[in-house]
Amino acid sequence: MPAPVRRFEIIGAPYDGASTLGFPGSRYAPDRIRHALGRITQRVEDGQVFSLESGQLHTAPQITDVGDAEIVGHDLFATLGHTSARVAQSVREGNVPILLGGDDCFLFAGTQGLHDATSGSVAVIHFDAHLDVMDVNVQQGTHSQSSGMRRSMELDRASTAHSIQVGLRHFNFPASHDYLRDSGLARITAAEFEQIGAQAAIARILERIDGADHVHLSFDIDAIDPAHAPGAGALEPGGITSRQAIETVSALAPYCDSFAVTEVNPMTDHQDMTATLAAYLCYYFAVFGQEPAAR
Repeated sequence: MPAPVRRFEIIGAPYDGASTLGFPGSRYAPDRIRHALGRITQRVEDGQVFSLESGQLHTAPQITDVGDAEIVGHDLFATLGHTSARVAQSVREGNVPILLGGDDCFLFAGTQGLHDATSGSVAVIHFDAHLDVMDVNVQQGTHSQSSGMRRSMELDRASTAHSIQVGLRHFNFPASHDYLRDSGLARITAAEFEQIGAQAAIARILERIDGADHVHLSFDIDAIDPAHAPGAGALEPGGITSRQAIETVSALAPYCDSFAVTEVNPMTDHQDMTATLAAYLCYYFAVFGQEPAAR
């Protein structure tokens, strides 16, 4: 018997109070991504959309925008709590939440929301130029944009053994080296992604998450090279391409129970290039994630 077609909910998180490094401004991203998504979805006719790449008609995904999570501008922890609760509500109601950040503190909120709404193990596929495994420091505290992956892996049923980071590059803290060594968290750097190609990277990711009961896919837009995504919280040259990102997200979508796009920054974007790319990632995720993969 075929699995039921999944429904998707857009949840905004217009907050960048945890962006203690890089450029602030991602609080404006949900509106710009929604605007771009509106241009994409206007091509739907009679419940279908035509893919030029596959040459096929696809059933248009059921996407409902349910507005923004409750944001408390002066309170990071309240904001994270409200956002994770809104993601959890979406999952409990049988939907697949698509969370629009906001800065990358919402990596943790998205993971926690899926974790709290389900039983069994939770894996995280984390696309990012950075590790985000900071424990604590004076400038950033414990739940900034630099700590989301570490806090996610500390959840009771989070599975480090099934989680993976993709798109990493350049330099990081020596303490991060020690965390990766001790935790066993897997990674595919941007350079390795380019070397092995998207299909091999997809195969590696799917092998890693195999056996996890639930999967959260979190995509910090700076995983993509700034040539393709200039409006990001941090500009790190040498990232994956927009084509590689679209191809990979499309392939992973059937295996994921929730999705987040973070760190799009309209204040540094050029003519909505990055917001439009983020909107396409969301739409490809929905189109190709309508029928969940068997587990």
